[in-house]
Amino acid sequence: MVNHLNVAEWIIVGILSFMLFLFLLLAVILLVKLIKISNQAKKIMETGQSIAEKTEDVVDNVKDMTSVGGLVKGFTKEYVGRKFFGYEDKKSRRKKDDDED
Repeated sequence: MVNHLNVAEWIIVGILSFMLFLFLLLAVILLVKLIKISNQAKKIMETGQSIAEKTEDVVDNVKDMTSVGGLVKGFTKEYVGRKFFGYEDKKSRRKKDDDED
């Protein structure tokens, strides 16, 4: 068997071989970079989830402290109850009891 390739064919085979090697090398580098980026994205996602959980706890605490229902109940009891129904809260009763003594 005798190889009968001329110079032009050897140049084309050489260029294609080099391009294939270059493509495979770049593909491996890209794959390594994508793995690193996905690991960083996973860390960011976990951090974001922990921040969201902490924020949810803070919101729950603030909601408990500044509940609209509590404000409405307090307003009704203090202002409307006193004005229209003659209700007295414990503080005003104590003041009256202290004044009478």
